[in-house]
Order: sequence, then structure tokens, then C-alpha cells
Amino acid sequence: MTAPAGLASALPQYAIGNKIGSGGMGVVYEGVHRSLGRQVAIKQLPADLIGDPDVNARFDREARVLASLDHPHIVPVYDYVQTGHDNLLVMEKLDGGTVYSRFHGAGLTGEQSCAITLAMLGGLHAAHAAGVLHLDVKPKNLLFTSAGVVKVADFGIAQVVSEGATMVTHAGEVLGTPAYIAPEQAMGNALSPAADVYAAGTVLYELLCGELPYDRTRGAVSMMRQRIFNDPQPLPRVPEPLATVVMHSLARDPLHRYRDAEAFAVDLSAAATAVFGSGWLERSQVPVHLGPRVMGSITQQLHRQPDAPTMITPPVRGTVHEPTRSIDLSDLRGRRLRPASELMGREGPSPLWPGLAGAVAVIVLAILPFLAPKTIDHPSQGLSLKVDDQSTPGQVRLTLSEDFPITGSAINGDLTFELDAAGIPLGGRQIKLADINKAADGSFAANVDPESYQRWLVGGAVTGSVRAGDDPVQRFTVVTEQRLASVMGAGSLLLGLFGIAYLESIMRTLRRGHRRPLAPVSATVLGALTGGSVWLLVSTLTAREPVATYGVACAVAGAVGAALLVLATAWSKRRA
Repeated sequence: MTAPAGLASALPQYAIGNKIGSGGMGVVYEGVHRSLGRQVAIKQLPADLIGDPDVNARFDREARVLASLDHPHIVPVYDYVQTGHDNLLVMEKLDGGTVYSRFHGAGLTGEQSCAITLAMLGGLHAAHAAGVLHLDVKPKNLLFTSAGVVKVADFGIAQVVSEGATMVTHAGEVLGTPAYIAPEQAMGNALSPAADVYAAGTVLYELLCGELPYDRTRGAVSMMRQRIFNDPQPLPRVPEPLATVVMHSLARDPLHRYRDAEAFAVDLSAAATAVFGSGWLERSQVPVHLGPRVMGSITQQLHRQPDAPTMITPPVRGTVHEPTRSIDLSDLRGRRLRPASELMGREGPSPLWPGLAGAVAVIVLAILPFLAPKTIDHPSQGLSLKVDDQSTPGQVRLTLSEDFPITGSAINGDLTFELDAAGIPLGGRQIKLADINKAADGSFAANVDPESYQRWLVGGAVTGSVRAGDDPVQRFTVVTEQRLASVMGAGSLLLGLFGIAYLESIMRTLRRGHRRPLAPVSATVLGALTGGSVWLLVSTLTAREPVATYGVACAVAGAVGAALLVLATAWSKRRA
């Protein structure tokens, strides 16, 4: 296909040849400088089809920076021309094909894939230092010279077209390459070099194993959602040092990725040296210009492993072509674009109602323990008993670190004294009939020596019971001096704090964008634990005799509140 007539008039110093390529960011024609005889590639960006009145000014600013980039692994820009209808970039013409074509042809060994990535990262780091983001890093934008040098093409064009946002049509067709974009780019958030680090890591992931880190069979928008809400699949069939570096570059949170492309390259060079052994870069036959830090990383790794064995890996071939539907700039006429973040924002139901309901449940949990009665009504069983000279079934104050007497009018068997909280046993003592003092009138007096652990276990108010022989059990309220300095007090406080901390950890993980399908289940258990702990702590500190029904109600309120708040957090992140 020959070039349009307008192109020749815009670039009279060049002889324009045939169309040699096209992509989401423009159409490319071959050309020759008439005076210098230099072979060039001319990229045509049709600004009139984009529909953005500011695109020409943005492209003009960006082209000046692109023309200033000078790095062995960046395709140089020789000239820039802006007409009334087109924006034209004149670049070096590379005849060695693309990484994509080589990967889907003969394939690439692990050494070659790592060398290509080091070259790519070197070019990206130089561009980032000049303030230029690529935002469309992919195998098709990595070109070979005839000498086999890898160069990165199309710097900054995605930034120019949509100011970094990922754009889609109403039909879900994507402007750009959804298989490699970073989560923050899909969401329309602020972008940094970390976005290109993510794309470079995705390219290396694919070159090493022949697959992408996400399912690519469900369309472009689904693929972008996976990046936002799911962690990437572990890198299969790749040695651990390399896999660790690649997965670090694919962290969904930009703050958890490599801070820049050079840091990625430093770790990658060391990992590749550890895996492939000495001389791997030379064996790859991919010329790479290494910065001092990257070269130093290889040298240090060789010093650490001077006798590391050499590993030769078989080529990996790309077998699955990108199935997601993307659109070219030349295909935009009549199509309305919108930011992909609008589609992402509607993922999932509204978090408002579960959030409000969860807040109400938490308020109920905070109030409910204080509504419990101070003491439980224990009816008299017809026994005449006194505990430490205090009549039952009333309220009895005891110091469990000291002995105390139990007296009564009659007894016909062993005496048993026990404590419990809401039906949970807290220990007791049994006094044999032979050890009980009996008076002539039939009355008795027994001395009770509490278990040593009870003074630390019991706090606040609990339920006491006395059984004398075959007589009915007499229950009463026991109030102790201990409060927080007891297992009931301090233990419930620690359990409550543990539950709250663990819940916050789950919610923090969800706020960071990680998907945890079992989070509501875990939150329900933790919420019940926290609710029961709050009930017991309040009961202990306020000396309320524990009532099981209130404990169950607080546990239910805590479980419901925690589950709903976690659900609201997950939904809000999916709509963010």
C-alpha cells in the first residue's frame, strides 16, 4: 500500500515508500532521506480522528522530548512534522523484525528473554529519566536491528493519545494493548515509571513460559479487571530466582513493585546469572548495553557463585496470539471512547447498605453488654446457707485468695462449692462430710480453701453454687475484688484486640485491591470472637454476672458487623 499524497507533501525531503506496519497508535510507512540516503520509518498519528482538541499540543510537547532521547536501546526520532491533519514522527527503520515475531517463530531461550528484557529496561530507564513514560510496552514494540540489538519503539504515543488513560468503546474494544497494562493504568489513576515496570514484567513472564499471568480468553475488559482485583498466577516452569524477580515486578500495588526500571534490571541480571551461570549474556547473542549498576550486579553474583553450573534452556515459543479485541487510531471514526475506569468502577454492587448495616451492628455490640442486669435472679431452694457470713441466694462478696466458711442448718452428705460464668465451669472444691464440723443442733460449718488458680482466673461477678449432700443446689451471685487483673478481664481484652487487629488486616488487604473470597467467612468467625470478648470484658469490669443470652447476642452482633464491613470494603474497592 502506497503512502497518501498528503504525507509526501508534508515530508518533501523524504521519498515515501509503502506501508510497512500499523498498530493501535498509528500507521507506519517506509522512507528514505533524499540527501542522506538514510532509511527511515514514518509513523502517522491521525490527530483528526482522535477527537481530542488538545492532542496536537500534547504531541508537539512530547515529540520534542522524544527527539532528545539518545540511548542504544531506544529507537531514535530524527524528525517531527505537524500538519493540519497529521502528526508525523520520522524514526530509525529497523529491519530485524520484532520480539513478537521471533517469539512466535523460532522461539526464545531463557537467556535470550532475559537479555531482551535487560535491553528493554535500559531503554525504559533512560526515557523515565527524561520524563517520558511508554505505557504501551509489549513484544510488538520491541524491534531488532539487523545486528540483533533490541530497541524500544513508540515511546510516549499512548501518553499523547489519551493522557495515560486506557480508553475503550461501548462494545468493549480497547485502544491499546490490555494484555500488558498496569492495574493503575486501567483504573485511570496517577501513573509513574512503575506502570512500565509492570508491563516489562508481563513481557518477561510471557517470554519465559509462553503464557500470560492472567486468563486471556474472556475479553479485554475482563483481562483488565483481573489485573485490578486478582493476583497474577505464579510463574510456571521457571527457576525460583527468576520467578521471584518477575513476580515482584507484577505486584498490583505500584509501591510494592521495583521503584524504577534499573532496580528491576539489577535484580534480573543477578537472578539470570544465578540460574544460567557465567557467560549467559554472551551465549544469548543479544547485544545489551549495561549500566554500571547492572554490570556490577552480574559481577557480584559471579563472585558469590564462582563455580555455578551453566544451564542451557530450550527455546520457548509463543503459541497463542492475543485474542482480545483492540482498535487502531485509524479505526476510530464514528466510535465514542470512554475511560476504562468507568467500566471498572461499576464492578460489584454498592457498598453503602452493607456498610451502614455493619455500622449499626457495631453500635449494637457496643451498647448491648451494658444492658445486661447486674445480677441474675437465683430463687431460694429452701436451704439456709451462709457463705462467708453472707446470706444466700443474695449477692456474696468473696476474696478468692483467702479461705472462707460456709454454714447452714443441716447437712446429710459431702459439701460441694463451685463457680461458673454463663454455664462455663471455673473450678470449685468438694469437702467430705467427715471434714465438716457439726453442732448438736444439726447445724454445720465448713471451711473452703479456693483453688489457687481461681484468684487469677475469676474477675468481676460470677455465679456460685453450693450442694450439700442430696439437697437441691443453691445458686447465688459471687462478686470478687479482681477486675482487669484476671484471666476473664485481661484475657477477654487480648482476645478482643486480636480479633480487631486481624479484621483490620483483612480489610487492609482488601483496600489494597487483593481479592480474598473467604474474607467474609473469616470475618464472621473473628467478629463473633470479638463480640464475645467485648461482652465478657464489659461484664468483668462492671461486675455484671455473665448471662449466656447476652453473650450469644454480642457474638452474633460482632459476627454480622464484621462480615458486613468486610463485604462493604471489598465492594467499595471493586467500585473504586
